[in-house]
Amino acid sequence: MKKKLFSIIAGFFLLCVSPGLMAQGEVTGKLIDKDTKDPLIGASIIVKGTTNGTVTGMDGTFNFVVPEGSTTLQFSYIGYLDKTKDVMIRNGEVKALGEINMENDAIGLVEVQVVASIARDRETPVAISNIKPQLISEKLGTQEFPEILKSTPSVYATKSGGGFGDSRINLRGFSSENIGVLINGVPINGMENGKVYWSNWAGLSDVTKTMQVQRGLGASKLAISSVGGTINILTKTTDAKAGGNVFYGMANDGYEKKGITASTGLLDNGWAVTMSLAQTSGDGYVKATEFNSYSYFLNISKRLNEKHILSFTTFGAPQWHNQRYGMARIEDVRNHRDGTRLNYDYGYKGGEKYNSAQNEYHKPQMSVNHFWDINEKSFLSTSVYASMAVGSGRRIRGIDKKDRWLRYDSGTGRPYEETKLTPEGLLDWDAVIAENAASENGSQAIVSKSVNSHDWYGILSTYNHQIGNISITAGVDGRYYYGYHREEIVDLLGGNYYLDIVKNTDDHDPKDGMYPEYVSNNINRAAGTPLQVGDVVGFNNDGEIVWGGLFGQAEYVTDQYSAFLSGSVSNSSYRRIDKFKYKPDEQKSDWKSYVSYSVKGGFNYNLNDQHNVFINGGYFTRAPYHKYVFLNYTNEINDKIQQEKVLSGEVGYGWRTNKLKLDVSYYHTYWLNKSVSKSTGDDGFAISNGVDALHYGVEAVLNYRPVKGMTLRAMASVGNWTWLDDAVFDYYDINQNYIESKDVYIKDAKVGDAAQSTASLGVDYWVLPKLKIGADYNFYDDLYAYYDPTYNTSINDRGKDTWQLPAYGLLDVNMKYDFDIAGLKASLYGKVNNVLNTEYIADAKDGSNKDAESALVYYGFGRTMSVSLKVRF
Repeated sequence: MKKKLFSIIAGFFLLCVSPGLMAQGEVTGKLIDKDTKDPLIGASIIVKGTTNGTVTGMDGTFNFVVPEGSTTLQFSYIGYLDKTKDVMIRNGEVKALGEINMENDAIGLVEVQVVASIARDRETPVAISNIKPQLISEKLGTQEFPEILKSTPSVYATKSGGGFGDSRINLRGFSSENIGVLINGVPINGMENGKVYWSNWAGLSDVTKTMQVQRGLGASKLAISSVGGTINILTKTTDAKAGGNVFYGMANDGYEKKGITASTGLLDNGWAVTMSLAQTSGDGYVKATEFNSYSYFLNISKRLNEKHILSFTTFGAPQWHNQRYGMARIEDVRNHRDGTRLNYDYGYKGGEKYNSAQNEYHKPQMSVNHFWDINEKSFLSTSVYASMAVGSGRRIRGIDKKDRWLRYDSGTGRPYEETKLTPEGLLDWDAVIAENAASENGSQAIVSKSVNSHDWYGILSTYNHQIGNISITAGVDGRYYYGYHREEIVDLLGGNYYLDIVKNTDDHDPKDGMYPEYVSNNINRAAGTPLQVGDVVGFNNDGEIVWGGLFGQAEYVTDQYSAFLSGSVSNSSYRRIDKFKYKPDEQKSDWKSYVSYSVKGGFNYNLNDQHNVFINGGYFTRAPYHKYVFLNYTNEINDKIQQEKVLSGEVGYGWRTNKLKLDVSYYHTYWLNKSVSKSTGDDGFAISNGVDALHYGVEAVLNYRPVKGMTLRAMASVGNWTWLDDAVFDYYDINQNYIESKDVYIKDAKVGDAAQSTASLGVDYWVLPKLKIGADYNFYDDLYAYYDPTYNTSINDRGKDTWQLPAYGLLDVNMKYDFDIAGLKASLYGKVNNVLNTEYIADAKDGSNKDAESALVYYGFGRTMSVSLKVRF
């Protein structure tokens, strides 16, 4: 299957790049962005008052026949102000209009693009993919936001457990902790662990102006986690024109979304306001994964004068959603009545559905931006931002492993002997309530929540100065972060109290009371203290981070070639505050600081108007994340941990014609001293410091327009990602208590958790002037299971790959119909994901035998459908 598909794609590439005759016309020209000078692909040009027209090609050019005499041409492109131009054609002449500048319809967007380091085609020497808002509207449907990138080279995006916002993304084999994600130039990767939780950004698809994926080192000047690449998201700023839209969408499994966006446009007094509100809810495809989410966006801008713009932006998405935490064995999924929708993490409590895994969170992001055009050659942008996040995840706690009453074994995917189940196989909450009510020692199992809130403040200031063909950029990046982590009791499940006791982990037998059998996790509280709802139990610690960075770049640009050299230096200082394991005057650790740096450069050469080549390379160090700095979840600093080091290089080639756009690249990345955290059986986890890996591969992307109104797309990427050495892992239980250390033999084994080979074929076609249909087929292979360190502790395991998942392909289709309703412009969207209802495994964790029988899996979603209506005013 794999060879056949790649042969088809290879043939398609050869077919598309073969020479062909260019269509002739009487009006020619090229549409470009007024500020960036980038070509606008797919822009519409029509003779005003008629349906006669065309669209720009892959290089922004157009040519088509117009009637003789005086004609008015109308140019339009989503995200830009419409423009008209009068032309006079005499005697069938060919009228060359040259370059036509299109003005962005958003105030301050150009300035944000500078701050965000948006790369430019045939100029910035990096591999990029641009995602426009119309593509999001047409292709996303009910998918998770990262899934819009699934046809991008070397991207692997899945829904993970299937809960709302629980999706994940890998780029070139690197997870989100190692992908720099920026919104309007501001990093959003977690300060303590680098992760991105997409449920916190549920409203992004409604307000994204453009999204750019920079694979590899990327063009960002900041010291960020761009090992695999950078995802640069620019939201709406303030619309230059008054207007807006209302939106309604519905889909299978009770999915419903309602939204409104409105803008005042730029008023005569220089003020402008844009706002967006949306609400999304549903039952979830997976059993018991109901959700409810609200999202909001507000931008208020003031053009103070010709040189100064002041802008305030805030957005967020308060939400709750039930989750599927437990993975299952393939055999159990196939034999279960719920099939691929199987969820072990729920039951009924007092007749109401109740899930043991639930997340609730709200992470608002606020920023004040000042854009200052100092003069024609100098520009200064400053952003001050803040995020005060509040949220938690539900969990089960018990005395003497009584938490197993309401949990499956995460190592085997099957219930413990102690697990209480109903005859239907669901968690028996009522049985636990009865047990607790009858207990003379209070509740033996309870519901708690793991609180992970934070306060995050930052400033990002960028200065740019133009000297001839040289652009000099310098800036400062400052951040302060304080994270709050504790476990709170939510429900006593029928008991009157919960005793604050855990098994003593000291290597002593209880004797003469010298070494008690039970102790408290909180040394400031007596063991056996009765606790109530709202009391803190288990753990209570904070993380504090102070970050300061400087960055600079020099870029030289001409029509034929361009080059850049950039560098950054940053200081990360960490401190841990533990309120349970230490006395009040001993709870703060010492500060631990790391100085990191980066240097990277690149060169692009335009051989002619059609062909270009580029090369880039870089080296950077990265401070270990906060969770790796402190030993065994104590305040003891891990002096053995080293900074991570990344050495990466890439070469690429591009070809542009009016009908064709081809990009090919090869990358090679060494990752040294990598810190790794892995989940293990019984809800434990293991951490290793200092693992090395090598990722390299080839990527190709092709877009081709054979006829008017049709676009064909193809993509293929083949990678080879392996571990270069063995590792030593430290193992911890569910309560963050250190257990032991073990050698794990992974040298020469494949890096798992993402498809190393991907491919796609797609087509979009305007079958009627206002009806567009599309189809996309995505294929994934060389996908290896996420490895569990529990099963790689024998030297005989060295070089053995984890279980390789079956290759799979998915077909999606979509449609868009534009029409007028009550004098307003409207669009009807339809999307069907996984049209063929293919059954496939998207995620897997390796088992004891490294085979399908012992692996634990998440199946992907079957066929899902959605329809939505957007009316613009």
